[in-house]
Amino acid sequence: MEDNKKILIGKIVAPQGIRGEIRVQSFANKPEDFKNFRIICNKCESNKFHFVRAIKQDVVIAKIDGVDDRNAAETLRGTELFVLRDDLPKLQDNEYYQSDLIGFDVIRDGTKIGVVECFQNYGAGDIIELDNGEMVSFKNADVDIQNKTIKVL
Repeated sequence: MEDNKKILIGKIVAPQGIRGEIRVQSFANKPEDFKNFRIICNKCESNKFHFVRAIKQDVVIAKIDGVDDRNAAETLRGTELFVLRDDLPKLQDNEYYQSDLIGFDVIRDGTKIGVVECFQNYGAGDIIELDNGEMVSFKNADVDIQNKTIKVL
């Protein structure tokens, strides 16, 4: 499957309890969106991922069929979870997925400072990682889809 058809939607960060549940860092707009997604990952079969509950704005508790204890859940730590782009909701005007911004020029004070390589989130908000290794906050960024630029503070 082509990578550009998959969108990273979350990452397994830890086991939850002793019965094989897992904690997922959610990159979705709302963690409850996991209820409706068909999750794809390299360590679980299709339709084996089940949303259990959201416990924070960006944390989901989930269960994967066949993962029945904490030790098995621990082996999933770091696993990335994807959805097919076609399964995501249609976007409204002036909306975008972060994956659509990869390759955009990043501008600060009228000067290009780099090109978007990826996005990171270590818990304090989204960060743009540039092709030169620099990282800048995505907070209050101005995205211009037409010109493929992002203005940052």
